[in-house]
Order: sequence, then structure tokens, then C-alpha cells
Amino acid sequence: MPPARQRSAPLQVSSPDFTEALPCPVHFRVADLPPDATYPRHSHRWGELVYSFSGVMEVELTGTVCMVPPQAGLWLPPGVGHRGMNRQASHHASVYIAPELLPPLPAEACAVSVSPLLRSLLERLQATSPVLPYTAAQERLLRVVVDELAQSRVLPTWLPATDDALLSPVLLALQADPADNRSAADWARTVHTTERTLARRFQARLGMGLNEWRQRLRVSRALPLLEGGQTVEAIAQDLGYASTSAFIAMFRRLTGSTPDAFRRDRSGRCS
Repeated sequence: MPPARQRSAPLQVSSPDFTEALPCPVHFRVADLPPDATYPRHSHRWGELVYSFSGVMEVELTGTVCMVPPQAGLWLPPGVGHRGMNRQASHHASVYIAPELLPPLPAEACAVSVSPLLRSLLERLQATSPVLPYTAAQERLLRVVVDELAQSRVLPTWLPATDDALLSPVLLALQADPADNRSAADWARTVHTTERTLARRFQARLGMGLNEWRQRLRVSRALPLLEGGQTVEAIAQDLGYASTSAFIAMFRRLTGSTPDAFRRDRSGRCS
């Protein structure tokens, strides 16, 4: 089994300097993170939408690593402990929303769709860099952000983690080599169990099967490669797909976007 790649200790950056109350009902903040940076684990009493303009953000919850997927954002409801991190440099925004204005989104953290209008609003805000105290026009714009966020749908792009003794060797090996196409039966033999037991453990600990987890892992690895300019064909081959079309179908199923559409959207061109 190939060893997991060793990485240097991440650079820790400071969290927002307000911890007890928001400075206004809807607060907009932009930040840049260098490669391999992380926010310390924290929680707050308001909701937060995280959206990455460039780079791929990751947020670690309790036992779960969540990728901010293409053309989407990450919704963090009040009270959810989380730690932000990223493998590559990123430029992202957070929209903090007071409890009395929370949109009707799930009470658990989730990935949400970002409509073209919502994306345009976020881009407008980051381009104008509003500072406190906000003008009346900026406050109205932020309220429209909340209204549009209320129309977002939940997207299935979680990549859960576990320290389960039976599953950990499988997950670590796949993270070291996402192109590993060994079947569930092969993995069961590797960890000295039965295929049925392994399948049951995946569902109990991760809420999904081996193939679903592996596909989500491959999406998370594909995102920075697409942003880095690699061809879809090369990425599909590197991730172990027998054909480019199979990779594209999987990517669309999990993200609602084709790889090329993702790349065009992130580069600022019309799709």
C-alpha cells in the first residue's frame, strides 16, 4: 500500500476579529489565503456563506472535510464548529448573516448552489470592497444576497472522513493514489475482511459506498488541476478513468457542471 504523501505543517491565519456580535446584520468580508494555510477551528452565533473567487477552499467539520465545489458555496449555520484550509492559494468571500435574517437553509453545514445573480452580487461586492459603516445602497445589496441565497439548493459534494480502523487504510491509500481502481472485493481482501462487512462499515461511518467516496475524492482533486490549466483528458487519465467521457459524466453528476464549464466560469469567461 503506498504511503500517504507527507506535507509540511500548515500556516495558521487569524479568524475574523468579531466573536460576540456582528458589526451589522449582514457583513461581507474577503480574504486571501496562501498555499497550505488554515484558520483555527471556531464557531459563531450567525450563519456564514463561503464562496471562493479563485482557488479551492476546504472546510473541516467534525469528521468531515468539505470542498467548496465549482459554481457553489458552503453554508455554515450558527453553532457549527469548522476550520478553513486550502491546498493552493485562494481568494474567497464570507457573508455573515445575523440569526434573525437567516435564509431557510438546512440546520447542518452543506454545499449550496450559487446562481448567476448571486455570483454577480458577490463579485460586485468584492470589486467595490465595502467598508463599515455600509452605505444604504450597500446594505440593500447585502439584503438581496440573503434573498437570493434563500433560493439556493443543496448540492451533494461532501467528502466525509473517519478514523475507523477498518476504513482508514482504504481511505489513506485512495488519498495517496486517487487513480487506484481496486474493487470493493479487492479492498476487503487487503484489510482482511469480507466485502459485505466493508460495505456495511462504509455506509455506517461515511453514509455512502466505496465508489461514491472515491468519486467525490476525485472531484476534489480535479478542481485545482482544472484551475491550473490541465486538460480534461489528462486529468481523467491521472484519476484512473478509462475514458474522458466517464470522468465528465461523474463530474457533472456530483457538481452540476462539466469540467470545461467549471474552468470557463472560474476564469471569468462566459459559458
